[in-house]
Parts: sequence; structure tokens; C-alpha cells
Amino acid sequence: MTEILLFHHVLGQTPGFLEFADRWRGAGHTVHTPDLYDGATFESVEEGGAHAEAIGFDEIVRRGEAAAASRPEWIVYAGISLGVLPAQSLAQRRPGARGALLLESAVPPESFGGPWPAGVPAQLHAMADDELAEVPVMRAVASQIDTAELFLYPGGGHLFTDRSAKTYDEAATTLLVRRTLDFLDRVG
Repeated sequence: MTEILLFHHVLGQTPGFLEFADRWRGAGHTVHTPDLYDGATFESVEEGGAHAEAIGFDEIVRRGEAAAASRPEWIVYAGISLGVLPAQSLAQRRPGARGALLLESAVPPESFGGPWPAGVPAQLHAMADDELAEVPVMRAVASQIDTAELFLYPGGGHLFTDRSAKTYDEAATTLLVRRTLDFLDRVG
């Protein structure tokens, strides 16, 4: 089975985020969920975003790199929304990545010294009308990665995979989990 380093979204390690990680664990994968917020969780994207800005996005990436330091190189990096920053940075810059799961966000590969590393597969997932996910950026990123798959789901809810968020969408999450498990089976 595959080892995954999954970074949380802007609300922190909410019960819904941890439940999402358990879906991958339930399929036999090892999922590490480092806490980039030192235990803080938030009720709204605005509150969580303010907290992330106070920490600094470079520091969020640094904390992700520190969490990866004790993990094997041959790992899948995954992130939801804010968690995409450390996940994508590691997938691009740390040798040996098995793949990347970029959920509800992506940044241009040039942000981390681009281009995307050859041979590192990626899946990107978001709601088609989610303005916070910056779907046009996600499309551009997917077009730059030979092995990328982009999946867009009907709707506009951000953090739709988190059962504890108001925007949770069970049908879309179930489909996303199935697609990501297929990806993990291929790269594992």
C-alpha cells in the first residue's frame, strides 16, 4: 500500500479533515496528517485564512518540509486547499515523489522553481465553480504536467471533502475518494 503525507486545509485539522484521511487509511494506505497550525482550528475560511497569513505562507511550506523530513522519499504528497502549498512544493522539489494529489487548489509550478518534475504523476480535484480553488490556475497546472488528471465536480463549494464544513458534498467526495484510490493503487 501507499504512504501518503496529507496536509490540512485552511480550517486546520478539523474532524472532517481527519475523517477524510481515514477513508484512505480504510483502504489500507498509511496516511500521515501533520498539524501545520499547532492545534488551532477555525470555523470559517476567513478566520483560517487570517491565521495562515499571520503564520506566513513560506512558513506553512517550511512546516510541511519539516514534517516530510522524517518520512521516506518515496511517498505521495497530498494537500487540501492551503495544504496544497507544502504538498506541491515537496512533490516538485523533494526527489523521489511517487505522486501528488492536489485538492481544491494548485499554484503554477514556477512558484516552486518549476517546471513540474518529469515522471511525477498528479491528480487535481475541485468544484467547477469554486472561486477559491482558482480553477483556471488548476487547468493551467494540469496542462503543464504530462501525467496529470484534472477532475471538476458540479458546484462551487470550497472544502467539499470535509464533513464538518458547511460546503460538504457527500456525492462529490465519494467520487473523489474513488478516483484518488485508483491513483494511489497505480502509483503505489
